[in-house]
Amino acid sequence: MKERPAFLLATLGGLGERLPAPGTTVGSLLAAALFFPLEAVAGALARPAAVLVCAALVPVAVVACGRDAQRRGVVDPGPVVLDEVAGQWLALTAVALVAPAPLGVGAIALSFLLFRAFDVLKPWPITRLERLRGGWGIVADDLAAGAAAAAVHLLLAPHLRLF
Repeated sequence: MKERPAFLLATLGGLGERLPAPGTTVGSLLAAALFFPLEAVAGALARPAAVLVCAALVPVAVVACGRDAQRRGVVDPGPVVLDEVAGQWLALTAVALVAPAPLGVGAIALSFLLFRAFDVLKPWPITRLERLRGGWGIVADDLAAGAAAAAVHLLLAPHLRLF
């Protein structure tokens, strides 16, 4: 992957550099915002589509984020936000696969908040994944945060009557 395409993918077209909000929040919010219409419009195809997007997003994020970080000479640059998109998308996809109905705004908001909490706090063993080399070190901790967010979401959902 060339430097320019890697930069455009890793930063979501430069969005991670241009917004006043933290790039990590922007990437997560964008993933959640894109997931909602998928659930609302795609019907029966929403879940298979979400799985396909997630499966395609992870290797692209590993390569693009790793390349852009290497170009910048920084291990995990702030403007690189595709890793957050991948982690948030994983959290939403995992919850959607278990939910009996399409995810509504409340369920998507809870997923967003839980993912952000795990991404910011990085409890053990999530924090250890940052030690991986290259793009995997950038993306793996976000995928683990997404998995942890989905697990907690699924534990809380029946009590919050989200599905």
